[in-house]
Amino acid sequence: MKLRRVHRDGRLVVQQSTGGDWADTDDAGAFGGQVFDPEWELTLAREHLERSEHLLPFQPVSFRDFLLCEQHNIDAARGLVRRFHPGQYRAASLIEKLTRRPFPMFKPAALFYRQPEYYMGNHLTFVPSGTPMRAPSYSSALDYELELGIVLAAPLLDATPDEAVAAIGAFVLVNDFSARDVQRAEMASGLGPQKSKHFANSMSATAVTPDEVLPRIDALTGSVAINGKTVSTVSSAGLWWSVGEMLAHASKSEQLRPGELLATGTLAGGSGMETGNWVSPGDTLTLTLDGVGQIEHPILG
Repeated sequence: MKLRRVHRDGRLVVQQSTGGDWADTDDAGAFGGQVFDPEWELTLAREHLERSEHLLPFQPVSFRDFLLCEQHNIDAARGLVRRFHPGQYRAASLIEKLTRRPFPMFKPAALFYRQPEYYMGNHLTFVPSGTPMRAPSYSSALDYELELGIVLAAPLLDATPDEAVAAIGAFVLVNDFSARDVQRAEMASGLGPQKSKHFANSMSATAVTPDEVLPRIDALTGSVAINGKTVSTVSSAGLWWSVGEMLAHASKSEQLRPGELLATGTLAGGSGMETGNWVSPGDTLTLTLDGVGQIEHPILG
C-alpha cells in the first residue's frame, strides 16, 4: 500500500492507495502517529508547497543515516580523489592497476566491518520532491545520494534484528544532499559531517508499507537520471549489514521512538561522486527506487 499527505481545506490529510485511486485515512500509524504539533506541521507544509506541488509523506522525528554498502564507499572515495586531488588519484590508480584490488585508503574504516556505522543528520531540513535546489553558498560541488529510508512505527530498545524489522511502519526513498568539497575536511575532524550534509535532504512524496518491500529487500532496483537520461542504476543487493541488523544496532541501550527515520546510506552507483555524473545548474535530477518512490529536483544556479 502507498501512503501520502495532501493539504486540503486548511489541514493535512493522510491518504492511502492499493494501486488505484487515493482515499483518505485517519490511520497515520505507519509513521508513528501524530508526533508534532499539528499547527507546526501545517505551517511547515505550507512552506513546502510554496516551492513544490508535493508534500513529505511524514515529518521525521530524527534522522540517522547509515553506511551499509562497501562498494559505495570505495567508489565514492575514488571519485572524491579523482575530482579534488587528481595527482593522488593518478598514483592510487596505478597501485590499483598493479594490485588489481581497491586502493586501501578507498575502503571503509575497520569499524564498518564490526558494526553498522551512521551519523545523525538534520531531520528538519527535509524537503519534498519537486523542490528546486541549489548548492549551499559555501560549496561548488553539490551531490545527491539515493538511499532507502525506513520509518519506525513502534519503539525499539535492545531489539533483535527480527524484532527491529517488525517495528518498521513504512519505507521511503531518501536523497541525502551533500557538499562534497566541504565534506572531506569535516570527516577528517573526527566529528562527522556537518555543513556538508545538514543543509538539505529530500524524500519521495509517497511511502510504501513493509509488505511491498520486505519480500524483495535484497533485490530492490533503481536509477539516477539527469535531464531525462539514465546515467546509473542501483541495487540493494550486497549490503554488508541487513536492515534488521542496522536497526537493532541503533537500538542498543538507546530508546528509539515511533516516527524516527533511518536510512541505509547510498546504494552503489547512487551518487554523482561515484560515477562522475555530477549535477549542474539547469539540470533536472531524478532518483527512482522501483516500487518505493521517486524524487525529482530542478537544480538552480
